[in-house]
Amino acid sequence: MTSIQFQSEVIRLQPLLKPIAMKFTRDEVEADDLIQDTMVKAITNREKFMEGTNLKAWVYTIMKNTFITNYHRIVKRRTFVDSTANLYFINNTTHATQNEAGTSLAMEEIHEAIEGLNHDLRTSFLMYYKGYKYHEIADILSLPLGTVKNRIHIARKQLKTKIKRS
Repeated sequence: MTSIQFQSEVIRLQPLLKPIAMKFTRDEVEADDLIQDTMVKAITNREKFMEGTNLKAWVYTIMKNTFITNYHRIVKRRTFVDSTANLYFINNTTHATQNEAGTSLAMEEIHEAIEGLNHDLRTSFLMYYKGYKYHEIADILSLPLGTVKNRIHIARKQLKTKIKRS
């Protein structure tokens, strides 16, 4: 395969990578950046591609590894290292404040959403939430297993639409 053929094949894969990049980044601009980085790496590392292997899988692997590398870089950049001699910042708790307002508001919203569910859906969902297995819920409520699974699925979908978090 010539260099031009290789480049055209890699570029032809670009639209197929968009959904995967969106799944990784959950942001359109970052997904475009990830795809661009992937294309550059794939084209510049053409000699590492072995003829006869799956080009799409090779490019996908490059994209996945690029995303992971970028993620680790961001996490490392956000990590605070206390380099003081006596670890002053780590041991200093005088300025630490616990604000649980957001948590309590979120929990109130979740409880309200659960209370807003149909009785049958709420019962099945709460039992599942408390740790009961599908077959145990089916036995206790004397329902078919499929009905229990369906009720829990519907309850989760309804809760997901009621509780919007970013």
